[in-house]
Amino acid sequence: PVVTVVPDDEAIADAARATGARVLTNPHPGEGPITSMRLALTALEESLEGLIYHAVDYPCVRPETVSALLEMARASDAALVIPTYDGVRGHPSFFRERLFSELLNPALEGGARTVVHRHLEDARLVAVDDPGVRMDIDTPADYRAMSGAQVRTP
Repeated sequence: PVVTVVPDDEAIADAARATGARVLTNPHPGEGPITSMRLALTALEESLEGLIYHAVDYPCVRPETVSALLEMARASDAALVIPTYDGVRGHPSFFRERLFSELLNPALEGGARTVVHRHLEDARLVAVDDPGVRMDIDTPADYRAMSGAQVRTP
């Protein structure tokens, strides 16, 4: 796995390295999440069939959800594999290799979300029993609101 971190986030970088992940530092995190995805895509030299983009602000996603996404990705040729909880799309998402050129395009506005919307007709939705796919934690208030959810720490 590849983990991108912001500069000066050594605790996260060390925790990721301890799991065997390759750690990349995103020098431009203020330009949006797409910069982390692009950094990972350009740093990987081997040919990839796809990638799961799992943003840090969805910390409650269960490992079995990621496994379900990978299983669907292996079983289909869908451009995207997206989890749903209670019928609503969530995160993380699997992006097939044929979408990489769009994700890497510097003229792309709206980031990965734009690519998802362009290719929804070629997506497979995976229903999961995991509210974590919808728990976007961006602020201390968000964190307090999900106080009943189990949060894993590195």
